[in-house]
Amino acid sequence: MSVPAHRYHSLSIGAHWLTLALLIALYSLIELRGLAPKGSDLRDAMKIWHGMLGLTVLCLTVIRLMLRLAFRAPPITPPPSPRLHDLSRAAHAALYLFLVAAPLLGWLTLSAQGKAVPFFGFEWPALMAPDKALGHSLEDIHGTLGTLGYFLIGLHALAALYHHYFMRDDTLLRMLPARRNGRKSTGS
Repeated sequence: MSVPAHRYHSLSIGAHWLTLALLIALYSLIELRGLAPKGSDLRDAMKIWHGMLGLTVLCLTVIRLMLRLAFRAPPITPPPSPRLHDLSRAAHAALYLFLVAAPLLGWLTLSAQGKAVPFFGFEWPALMAPDKALGHSLEDIHGTLGTLGYFLIGLHALAALYHHYFMRDDTLLRMLPARRNGRKSTGS
């Protein structure tokens, strides 16, 4: 498959935006669960969907990492300074670490609490023997990491906008879906 040198591969673009959609759903479910009474079917369903979508993010992140190995990132035009490039790499590493660690911690939490780990009609195996105290500690860490996720996702979005509007490079354009008429995205 031929990929234009100025854009990410279409699979990478699709996986990027699907990850964003899943993160919006994940955060919405966890933030809105407080509207449902504890022990209610709705609240339980929201927690189950949060877990299943979290595991989906984990699977999708593994796919995204494989796509990064298979398809090189297109160069930024004009090229950023080496310092900015290094900051970008560190921020991306932190974001990928979050996308792997948060779902793994959720899976570990359910395992330690002795709860099932449902995944769209299947059940994933427990990663450890039940340990209620450890389960509560892991749940706290998972929640803290989730809060940190807001910062990482926000930083990622702000950096893309900074590159687009202030640096006037093609960082953002490289990840936008192609227009239907076949022309490349040119920005605003």
